[in-house]
Amino acid sequence: MHYIIGIDGGGTKTHCVIANLEGESLYECSGEASNFLLIGTEKVSETVFNLIDKCRHELNISFSDIGAIILGTTGAGRKTDSERMEKAIIDYAAGKNISFNLFHVESDARIALEGAFSGKPGSILIAGTGSIIFGKDEDGEIHRAGGFGRLIGDEGSGYSIGQKGLAAVSKQFDGRGGRTIISNLVKEKFSLDSSENIINAVYKNNFDIASVAPVVFEAAKQGDSSALKIIDEESDELVLHILAMKKKLKLQEFQIAFLGSLIKGENIYARTLKKKIILRAPDVKIKEPEHSPAVGAVLIGKELLSKEDNL
Repeated sequence: MHYIIGIDGGGTKTHCVIANLEGESLYECSGEASNFLLIGTEKVSETVFNLIDKCRHELNISFSDIGAIILGTTGAGRKTDSERMEKAIIDYAAGKNISFNLFHVESDARIALEGAFSGKPGSILIAGTGSIIFGKDEDGEIHRAGGFGRLIGDEGSGYSIGQKGLAAVSKQFDGRGGRTIISNLVKEKFSLDSSENIINAVYKNNFDIASVAPVVFEAAKQGDSSALKIIDEESDELVLHILAMKKKLKLQEFQIAFLGSLIKGENIYARTLKKKIILRAPDVKIKEPEHSPAVGAVLIGKELLSKEDNL
């Protein structure tokens, strides 16, 4: 066994890396989306197997040469779900008379954490459609805060921002709130120009509420008071995530990497959050991830093989 494969399964694409036992990347490739909660385990199993097979062909090796395969994917945060995906891929391979030496499924957040800090202690804050913070302490223990989902959590996320944006629009329509630029932008982008249209879109047509977040950002750039208030409130929530994780990890130097579409780039929301961190947690150091989540999966595979060798 000379190789490790790490796979990052996302909602839009799947990124695969094959490395040697020292963790040095040798080849990488990409495939279709692999959120099994949305598209099912059978389709994801096919995508993942094809990527593994592509790596095998590229390096001209056999399946038995691959010591460990780690898949980190959206939807695998709960043990029952990760085990279901794990079994589905192992069964899919068995149907082709293939067996893996070691195949393991992790959450996408866990492999992102490992990749961001090359396996060392640190924290990642994720704010996209949802929100969550993960951290690793000096003892290698993994901690989390947030991530309770849109019904009781996901503060600071695209869903929460979009929800508040639509609430501001609905209040304007009713006369319960003042005028907001968000209403104009929502009309332009989504053709939602009445209470009836919003209600039908959200409750009948499965409207993507998180897609309103960029609209709120644009309104805030134009100085809209409702949008600025939303950004202020939601960025406060992400600061609370960071402060909670800081207490859990008890690191001398607390480093954090930003992930997720809302805060990874440069926008008014990310800038507001960074300013608040400087004011409320000046000892927190924001840094860029050192490696991709797929490389993080490789590092987990390397750790698992090391434990097997020490048994």
